[in-house]
Amino acid sequence: MGLDLGSRTIGVAVSDELGLTAQGVTTIRRKSRQEDLKEIVSLLSRFAVEEVVVGLPKNMDGSLRKQAEKTLEWARVLQERIQLPVATWDERLSTVEASRVLLEADLSRKKRKGVIDKVAAILILQGYLDQTRKKSDASLISE
Repeated sequence: MGLDLGSRTIGVAVSDELGLTAQGVTTIRRKSRQEDLKEIVSLLSRFAVEEVVVGLPKNMDGSLRKQAEKTLEWARVLQERIQLPVATWDERLSTVEASRVLLEADLSRKKRKGVIDKVAAILILQGYLDQTRKKSDASLISE
């Protein structure tokens, strides 16, 4: 499962069973940490998730800003709650890329606003899946 944590919403994506492609699931309207976690736990069960990837907002120079620190804390709390691996993924420009994709799809501003976090979650998860697959392929070649 891929998560794009925003201040007002959380974009959610899941992969197919083979871990090849990411698909958007929903956008959660944030209420409180407990309510948000409860909703995510429900989705984890519904989709039989084995690992979670949380987008980590880094500065362009790779440094972490205040929002990144909040994200790392949130990911730590999530991992304690769900007892599954939780990874972070550099999400620099994921929202910019999501906006570009939605503009190319010619969606209205209102419709873009409603799905941008979900699309960002797809991009975060797809990047993670692609990188994981490349590492796996490289280890097979070296054996």
